[in-house]
Amino acid sequence: MSQKSYDNRPTVYLIPTPIGNMEDITLRSIHTLEKVEVIFSEDTRVTGLLLKHLKIKKKLISSHNYNEIKNTDKILSYLKNGFDVGIVTDRGTPIISDPGYELVKVAIQNHYNVVGLPGPTALIPALITSGIDPSPFLFYGFLNSKPTKQRKELQDLEKIKATLIFYEAPHRLLNTLQIMQEVLGNRKISISREISKKFEEIYRGNLESIVSELVDIKGEIVIIIEGYKKEENYDEIPLLEHVRSFIEQGYSSKEAIKEVAHLRGLNKNIVYQEYHRGD
Repeated sequence: MSQKSYDNRPTVYLIPTPIGNMEDITLRSIHTLEKVEVIFSEDTRVTGLLLKHLKIKKKLISSHNYNEIKNTDKILSYLKNGFDVGIVTDRGTPIISDPGYELVKVAIQNHYNVVGLPGPTALIPALITSGIDPSPFLFYGFLNSKPTKQRKELQDLEKIKATLIFYEAPHRLLNTLQIMQEVLGNRKISISREISKKFEEIYRGNLESIVSELVDIKGEIVIIIEGYKKEENYDEIPLLEHVRSFIEQGYSSKEAIKEVAHLRGLNKNIVYQEYHRGD
């Protein structure tokens, strides 16, 4: 069943909040906070301080990673009674490495409107001030906290050509950078901390050199790393051997031919003929 973008049904509003500087909240976000019936909040204490600053009084319901699924019935109850609902997290845009997804999913499944407001998020300021090619980019969020799983995640990302963006906790930063250097090599990197706050800083360099600068670093961290730049040279690999190497990895002959043609910039018919001539 299709659904129009917006109509007169009750609406869930995803409302970004400042990541540091209170002046970053938009007028639209303020007006939306004022008009919704209730706000589902990652931490009601943090949201309460924001609302107090804005002189807004509103019912808050705690909704975080550990109770969000249980709150789906609550949000549906408000929507079924004709009320608009807001979702906020402690800082930044809901769902971006923050809670909110389960509530939005159930609202969409029940055919209510969902509106995302533009506003603060840490990854974009970090990207545009990094000095690293911004397009295309891949936002990954937080890597797994366990080194073995983190290493596997980075291995899967190793040959992606897009600029990579990660969030990281300060107490894990140095260990993460060490694993990044081992897996990704000595790439260009930018590390932003405390974006929009009084002690905002940006460290730029490469993975090998930047670690020595990061002494007792604290605050909210965004890591920007350049994508895979190494140009593969297949001139010394015979065409037939190249196709067979992909087949050994589990590709069908058709898939292997297509992949080799793409990597070498050849017409796949040429690769096809060479492969079947060799067989």
